[in-house]
Amino acid sequence: MPSRPRLVAFDLDDTLAPSKSPLDPRMADLLVALLDQVEVCIISGGQFGQFDMQVVQNLPAEAAASFSRLHLMPTCGTQYWLFVDGTWQQQYAENLTDDEKARALASVEARAKELGLWESETWGPILEDRGSQITFSALGQAAPVAAKSAWDPTGEKKSTLRAAVQADLPDLEVRSGGSTSVDITRKGIDKAYGMSRLAELTGIDLQEMLFVGDRLDEAGNDYPVKALGVPCHAVEGWEDTAAYLDDLIPRLAAQA
Repeated sequence: MPSRPRLVAFDLDDTLAPSKSPLDPRMADLLVALLDQVEVCIISGGQFGQFDMQVVQNLPAEAAASFSRLHLMPTCGTQYWLFVDGTWQQQYAENLTDDEKARALASVEARAKELGLWESETWGPILEDRGSQITFSALGQAAPVAAKSAWDPTGEKKSTLRAAVQADLPDLEVRSGGSTSVDITRKGIDKAYGMSRLAELTGIDLQEMLFVGDRLDEAGNDYPVKALGVPCHAVEGWEDTAAYLDDLIPRLAAQA
């Protein structure tokens, strides 16, 4: 870890909150305390509405005074949102073209069906157009955490689907996403891209950042950040993150 990071970045699902679920009040309070010390970024595969529902709406009212130090990077950093003049405003979006979206949607549906991974009973749509990202969620966007955890515990299903779709779409980037998802973006765009853009736009060097995530293994969607050289801390769930912040925040305050 840097001697005193200027910015702490987090994955969202299973790092700050259970998958697709709101922040626990304990984590909300910890994020507010962290914002008093350093800049904070959240970078994850969900779209902005997911960030708003899971994080922003669950922060205490007084947190709004610190929103200028909160950086939101939905869809793995293909979008960047800042709190400007009292509202959240999009700063950039690396959107897919209509042709890229159509090819991505067709490929992931065809390959999932071919591999026996197209489920008949789901919680919401399997395919989602997030503008800058096409996302396949095997059990639907609103699937309960227990069902998602049980669907592909080894990650083999996602890896097989990712490889098949990547072969169809050599001009695009296909990555394993969350516990049941595969994400498709423009080529060369992943969380490392997002963190690099963040460094460029904030003037904070990558070595002055700290990234916290639950998928820093080589097959995980947080791994590109580690490979980029950003100092990282691995966690195994939001409770693990909370325990880490309980220790980190007082240390940051003492170094201020």
